[in-house]
Amino acid sequence: MKRKTQTSSFGSVLRQSHDSKKFYNLKMCEKFNNCETINFNELKIRNENLNKFYCKSSENMDEIPDNSIHLMITSPPYNVGKEYDDDLTLEEYLNLLRSVFGETYKKLVTGGRACINIANVGRKPYIPLHAMVIEIMIDIGFLMRGEIIWDKSTSAGGSCAWGSWMSASNPVLRDFHEYILIFSKESYSKNKSQEKRDTIGRDEFIQWTKSIWTFSAVNAKRIGHPAPFPIELPHRLINLYTYEGDVVLDPFCGSGTTCIAAAQNKRNYIGYDIEEKYIQLSRNRLYNQKFI
Repeated sequence: MKRKTQTSSFGSVLRQSHDSKKFYNLKMCEKFNNCETINFNELKIRNENLNKFYCKSSENMDEIPDNSIHLMITSPPYNVGKEYDDDLTLEEYLNLLRSVFGETYKKLVTGGRACINIANVGRKPYIPLHAMVIEIMIDIGFLMRGEIIWDKSTSAGGSCAWGSWMSASNPVLRDFHEYILIFSKESYSKNKSQEKRDTIGRDEFIQWTKSIWTFSAVNAKRIGHPAPFPIELPHRLINLYTYEGDVVLDPFCGSGTTCIAAAQNKRNYIGYDIEEKYIQLSRNRLYNQKFI
């Protein structure tokens, strides 16, 4: 089939049937052109080991076979003094993430995706955690797919941390966004057999493949966890990146929102958390929705 457009000196307005070989043959892309011939490894998890929570560190997930998870969605603790945070140095914190995401890499199938919801923290200094996580993931071996900006401005409330009011002395930016970083293991594509079923509609696909998502945050007190994300976040990622019946992992499962979204969308789930009270909260929330 002849492609309608191709990479040009001034870009291309249309993207349908786009031939991008010219771009990917540039020297800038050389180190990334290494996933053309891949063996797709995918092991099946026994049914009795699905839809479970483990109260332990996800630095070691021996309960899960390697090459068996289709999607990871998580929001790691931010190490900013919330009740579940340890007071780690920045180096210790990043080493924890490296350990968990390195273990996740082993558990993902070929072409499996990893989605990380992260916010930058602080003002003096401003700590760009999302950039640090990207560096860790690429160093582990993940292929980066892009980043989604979660626009939370509709639920921003009366935030007023402006720094020096109406003065160039020290104006402070107010973050009304978080990041959702998207990665793949070994291949950009997933292996699809005939029995795998997509569950995303046309309109959702068009909207959710845009790089800015807008929906409100959720009230922490109502959920019972200091830092929950809204169920809309994993709901979109699950339908965009998995087939019905796939297995979704959250290595920092907190209040269980990822696992609830997986159950609602006819996926299997596995969650890890080091706090027993949050494991119980997750089970209670699933029970109340009649998934347990």
